[in-house]
Amino acid sequence: MIVSKVRCALAGKPPVFTSDELRRYKTALVKAFGRKVEPSPSGRPGRPRLPYIETPSDFDYATVHKRRESGVVVEFSRQQQLGDYARTLERLKAGPSSTGNTSFVERANLNWKLWDTHLSRKSSCFAKSIRHLKAKFSLCAAHYNFGRPHESLSRRADRSFIPTTPAMAVGILSTPWKIRDMLLFAVCQL
Repeated sequence: MIVSKVRCALAGKPPVFTSDELRRYKTALVKAFGRKVEPSPSGRPGRPRLPYIETPSDFDYATVHKRRESGVVVEFSRQQQLGDYARTLERLKAGPSSTGNTSFVERANLNWKLWDTHLSRKSSCFAKSIRHLKAKFSLCAAHYNFGRPHESLSRRADRSFIPTTPAMAVGILSTPWKIRDMLLFAVCQL
């Protein structure tokens, strides 16, 4: 679901995706960004070939492999899953992190767990309705990206502070949104 919303919000060239080695990420990315291809009939007897999903040629996805000893990460390496390795490195250097890592998603996961106890592991709280959980998570994610100024984005070189949200940093908004703005705006209908 979240990957489909990312695809919808991008409406153009996909960014480089990096993640840990959980296989579900690749499945979700291929499903969201891929295109279903119906093979043409071969004319030979037997079962026809099944449709398959093809990813765009400019789609880059790499995973981070972490090697641990006694519970401590001692080495990490990048492994290309989809796309071109050299192009992935070039695109990563142009972004906020010159290496493919999972620190951004790990920080986001920590934020979501702090803001919504239903997402914490080993918690006495549980979500009674998936519909309400999705709605609450969507509101938290919208506030994080559109309404909440981030310290690292707001602090300027001259040490002045201009409240800046991630959406403002990439040029989508000119001012932070209030909760009312988020509730009244439909970003993407899936």
